[in-house]
Parts: sequence; C-alpha cells; structure tokens
Amino acid sequence: MKRSLVKSLWVVSTVFSVVGCGGGSSSVVETSELPIEVEIAIDAPVSKLSQELTDTLAYMGNEERLAYDVYNVLYAQYGTEQFTKIATNGEYQHITAVQELIQKYKLSDDVNFTNIDLPPLGYMNSSIEDMEAGTYDIAVIQKLYDDLVAQGSTSEIDALKVGCIIEVVDVNDLNRDIALAESEGATDIVTVFNFLRDGSYNHYWSFDKGLKNQNVADGCCSLGTEYCHPEYPNSK
Repeated sequence: MKRSLVKSLWVVSTVFSVVGCGGGSSSVVETSELPIEVEIAIDAPVSKLSQELTDTLAYMGNEERLAYDVYNVLYAQYGTEQFTKIATNGEYQHITAVQELIQKYKLSDDVNFTNIDLPPLGYMNSSIEDMEAGTYDIAVIQKLYDDLVAQGSTSEIDALKVGCIIEVVDVNDLNRDIALAESEGATDIVTVFNFLRDGSYNHYWSFDKGLKNQNVADGCCSLGTEYCHPEYPNSK
C-alpha cells in the first residue's frame, strides 16, 4: 500500500493482476457504474503525462485491488457488513475507474516503467472477475497482503482496524497523487483520484463506526496518531 513499501512499479498490465477481483462471496451486488463526473473526465481528451504520473496510475490500480481483496477475505471470515459493502460497491467502482483511465491512455505491455522487468499479464482489458485475487508478482506487495490478512484474521476488531489502516494509506497516497496531477494539469486524473479519495474518507468512517459498535471507544484512533484523522470529511 505505502509507496515506501514498494521499491519499484511495474507494467500496467500487472496493475490488473493486483487490481483484479476474486476472493469472497457477497450478498451485495457488485457495480462498476461510475458517477457522471467521473465518466465525463475519463471521456475527456487525454492529458500529457510525465513518467511519474504514468507510474502513479499503475500504482493506484494495485492499491485499490489490494483493498478489495483484503476486504473480501475478511468478509468471508466474519460476515461483517462493512467489508462486503465497501468491497463490492466502493472498491469495485474504484478499480473500474482506474482501469478505464489505463485504457484511455492505451497503456500496454510495452510501456516502459522505471526499473521494471516483469512479464506482461495482459489484464488491461480483462473483467475484474477474471483477475486472480490475493496473488501478486511483487514480493513486498504479496507480503503486505499476507500481513494484513493475518492481522485481520485474529479477531473481528483487528479486521476492522485493518480497514482503518488501508483507508489512511489510500488517502495519504492520493493526496500526493492529486497534487502531482494538478501540477501537470491532468484534470481528468484529478477528478478520478478525488473520487477515489472521497470513497476512502467514507470507508474510513465506516470502519471507525464498526469499531465503536464493538465497544472500541476511540474507533480508528485506537491505532495511534498515524491513523487518527478526525479532519477527514464525514458524510454520514
């Protein structure tokens, strides 16, 4: 999740080996329908992207997929409503939005990313359902997924805390990404990433509420100052 945990990015097709779907059943219907402003942004003319911003698109695809996969696993274990709602509605939409950006810029297996030498996986045009969940080509991402699932598997409270962690990391990364896209005038990417960040705010407060319902009075703040963000917008 954190950029500091990943020493290099990889080809965009690999994004969707990590952005794809897979684990966990749900009673909530998955939807890829995006808000109209996001669709308009994706349909707008392409922006000129620096290598750094191109890499950011690839990374964000992976980040949204990791959240989706972890939440599906934790829902399968506990049946906690937050996990299935966030995975099948929010994260599924987020994956769709980033995949459509990748398709818009026609980033393919021959895109040259910094320090990347990995085989193409061809997921750029795959449906989310056809992508393997919980299996990653980068060892540090695989370890992060494994660690989060292990942490969340110890108790339902720990699982909800994992949700807080994931959403804070997402917001931190998106803050940097949005600033970069704004500096390059990539308004389409700014709009899509703002949509992702708004979702992460909502997800954070959902996990915070879940913890408080489990008698963890401080909610996400019980994890310490790094994950305590009362300043996040709260629409609920």
